[in-house]
Amino acid sequence: MALEELEELKRRLEEERPSDWENLPDLSLYMDQVIGYMPRQLIQYGEAERLTSAMVNNYIKDGLLPRAEGKRYSKVHLAYLTAICALKQVLPVRDAGLLAAAHAEGEAREMYDRFREELDRALKDTAQRLDTDCGQEDLPQLALSLAMRSYADKLACERVIDLIRQSQPARPEKSKRAERKQKYE
Repeated sequence: MALEELEELKRRLEEERPSDWENLPDLSLYMDQVIGYMPRQLIQYGEAERLTSAMVNNYIKDGLLPRAEGKRYSKVHLAYLTAICALKQVLPVRDAGLLAAAHAEGEAREMYDRFREELDRALKDTAQRLDTDCGQEDLPQLALSLAMRSYADKLACERVIDLIRQSQPARPEKSKRAERKQKYE
C-alpha cells in the first residue's frame, strides 16, 4: 500500500501545477471564493495546510499582499497567495514576503511566472528522486535523503535571504504600542 501511495505522490509531483497566469480567474473573487480556489493551486495533504481568511488578512496587514479592491481579490492576489502558501511550508512567512516587494500587475505576473518555473523544476527533480520500485525497507533511506536535501537547500536559502536583507535599506522599527495594537487586532 505504501508503495502505491509513493507512486501516486510521484505522479502528482510530475503532473500537478498551479494555474498559469492566463488561467487564473479573470473575475475578481470574494474572500470565500479565494479560500475555495487556493487548494487547487498546490499539492496538499491534510487540512492543516489550508489557507484561512485570517491568514489572508494578516498577509495584507504585513504588506505581503495588496489590499483587496472593495472586498474583491484579483489575479495578483491569487499569484502572491500561491507563492506565499508554497514558501511558508519551508520558510517563515516574513521571508516569503521578499517576493511581495511590488504589487503592480506586470511585476506580479513576472514574479508568478518565475515562481512557477522554479516550482516546476523542483517538483520534477524530486519526482525523479522517488524510486517507486524500492521496497518498503528502502523508504527510511529515501526519506532521509529527501530530508537532507531539504536541510541543505534551506540552509542555502536562509543565507541568501540574509544577503538580500543586508542589501536593502533598513526599515523603521515599529513602536511598542503599534506592535501591541497589531498583536490584538
